Amino acid sequence: MKVTQSAVLDDAREAEARKLGAALARLRIARGMKQEQTALRAGLSRNTAYRLERGDAGVAIGQVLRYLDAIVPGKTLLELLSGTDPALAALSAKEQRRRASALSKRELDEIDF
Repeated sequence: MKVTQSAVLDDAREAEARKLGAALARLRIARGMKQEQTALRAGLSRNTAYRLERGDAGVAIGQVLRYLDAIVPGKTLLELLSGTDPALAALSAKEQRRRASALSKRELDEIDF
């Protein structure tokens, strides 16, 4: 009988799997790679890459490690979860909202026509 992982895992473990998948997806995006391209480099199908990034707990750990190695060769799973990759820092800085400040009187006069 086929057993799905979601049926046998508790909520905390499912959340961990989703967190791992989200971290892999974010790292891939930060590195500017497409999911299909990354799956091909890892020797996986695009469907497996999709399931992996969605946090499907049924994906084998070997596939997770191959996918990570395809994104950043030599990076360990612990390094991924620590979030110390420079590409992640650059992506976070890019995503931060910039507050708009009010224009000064001089700036308003310059654009007034």
